[in-house]
Amino acid sequence: MAKKLNDKTTKTLKDRRKAPLATPTDLASDATRDISAALNQILADVFALYLKTKNFHWHVSGPHFRDYHLLLDEQGDQLFAMTDPIAERIRKIGGTTLRSIGHISRSQRIADNDADYVQPLDMLAELREDNKVLAASLREAHDVTDEHRDIASSSLIENWIDETERRTWFLFEASRQGDSTGH
Repeated sequence: MAKKLNDKTTKTLKDRRKAPLATPTDLASDATRDISAALNQILADVFALYLKTKNFHWHVSGPHFRDYHLLLDEQGDQLFAMTDPIAERIRKIGGTTLRSIGHISRSQRIADNDADYVQPLDMLAELREDNKVLAASLREAHDVTDEHRDIASSSLIENWIDETERRTWFLFEASRQGDSTGH
């Protein structure tokens, strides 16, 4: 049988729910606000790009199925691996992160693709352009973190830019037309 909480315990629990998530940081409050906003925007875009990449991974078809399927799976894993460090960085500096799929959809700048069928080369081209957009957004976020001297966030962003540029490169090379021998 469940034990009933006394009134004092119930009040304490309710008060805790109202307590702000005030993680201590040496950054100024405007820095926390600006950096959190920039990183939350990146987080929404990364989740949107992750899901689009996995969508294309699941629905790719054609003679290069295996190569594209594996490429997109690898890239999806890379994108998903970014999400927790982004969110945790926001929390470390005293901000709060995205809280739901709805929050992501209201914040994302990467367009969804709900088409029933997309040609494989169109998938690669769309993801290539989306990764280029993400790289540009990461550079903008880097400007914000530099402005507020948040070296740790800047360092993480630099690595994510490199990873994003690599995805863009691979998508470009995988979509190039071969010669008459198929190479």
